[in-house]
Amino acid sequence: QVRLVESGGGLVQTGGSLRLSCAASGRTFSTYNMGWFRRAPGKEREFLGSINWRGSTTNYADSVKGRFTISRDNAKNTVYLQMNSLKPEDTAVYYCAMPESSYSYNYAYWGQGTQVTVSS
Repeated sequence: QVRLVESGGGLVQTGGSLRLSCAASGRTFSTYNMGWFRRAPGKEREFLGSINWRGSTTNYADSVKGRFTISRDNAKNTVYLQMNSLKPEDTAVYYCAMPESSYSYNYAYWGQGTQVTVSS
């Protein structure tokens, strides 16, 4: 079965950086597009961005474009979210997501999430 495990969250000051990791298992990772989402307290889940299976194409939500970067290492079955210039409004639980099938962007599997807190 699919297992996604996020790590790297924590407490950081405004303007700081964090890199989140998501280790995947249970599928042939190198054929799956991957996504990152977050959920802030009292808000709906927000799509942050995605990366295609090859790592050659990324796209981002306007709220994080220019500050966040998604990358992947298919040899390590891991996708990353580099977050720079963090703001208090970036405080949320961050999740990686995997689609149901290869080459799809219809996310079906989620990790347990990792908390990111940005202090002002």
